Amino acid sequence: MLILIVVFAALIILILALTFSKSTSKVTSSNTKPVANLGEDELLSCFVSSQSQQTRLGDVSVTWEKKDLGLVYQYSNGAPALAGQASQFTGRAQVFPVAVATGNASLLLRNVRGGDEGEYTCSVSSSAARGSIIIQLRTAAFSAPTFKFSNGTLTGEASRWFPKPSVTWLNQTGDILSANTSFTENSEGIVGVVSVFESAQVSETYSCRIQNSLVLAETETRVTGTDVSASTYFIFSSAAIPVGSNYVNVLISFLSVCYGF
Repeated sequence: MLILIVVFAALIILILALTFSKSTSKVTSSNTKPVANLGEDELLSCFVSSQSQQTRLGDVSVTWEKKDLGLVYQYSNGAPALAGQASQFTGRAQVFPVAVATGNASLLLRNVRGGDEGEYTCSVSSSAARGSIIIQLRTAAFSAPTFKFSNGTLTGEASRWFPKPSVTWLNQTGDILSANTSFTENSEGIVGVVSVFESAQVSETYSCRIQNSLVLAETETRVTGTDVSASTYFIFSSAAIPVGSNYVNVLISFLSVCYGF
C-alpha cells in the first residue's frame, strides 16, 4: 500500500512538472501588428517566453512563412535551410543564430517593400517550447518634418508619407490653427508634405500633427528668434483608424514609439 502511495505521488509530481513547464514557455511577440517604414529595415518580433537557459543551436528550429506566398526563412540544425524560399525574400530576410540559441526567433526584413505587407507565421520548435504566432505586418511611409521660420511664417516639410496624410496645427491650449498645406506625389506614390502657418509668434510653442490611417507624427515646435526647435514622436495604430478621427480616441488606440530630434 505504501509503495502504491509513493508511486501515485510521484506520478502527480511528474504531471504537475510537465504542466508547469508547458505553461511557462510559449511562443510570443512584443508586437503582433507592426508598421514598417517602406525602404527601411523592420524586425518582426518572435521569441520563446520564460526560457531560462541557453539551448544548443542544433536544438532550435525556426520557420517564418508568409500567407499565400510560402517560406520566408528557415533555420534548422544550426544553419539556414532556405530550399523553397520565396524569391521575394532572397537576401532580404534573416534570423540571428546567437539570439536563436536563447529562444529569440525574431526576423530581420531588409528594405521593406509594399508587397511585404501581410500575414506572417513564426513557428519555433525547441527543447523548451513548441508553438507559433501570427504577425500582421503593415507598411507605410513616414518621416519627421523639418521647420523654418521667417517673417512670421512657420513652414513644416516632410518628404515621405504614405498613405496620404492630413495635417493639423495647434497652439499651446489645443486650439486648431489655420494653415495652408500642399502635397506632391512621386512615381512610387510617396507623398511629400509642405504646410505653412502664417501667424507664428516668436517664443511661442506650436504642435504640428501629420496623420494617416497607420501613423501619427506629433511635433512640438518652439520659435526662438529666426530658429525653430522641434521634437517629434511617432504613434502607430493597433488597427486601421480613419483620418480625421477624434485625436483622443486615436491616441488611446495607438502604440507609442518615441524618437528625439
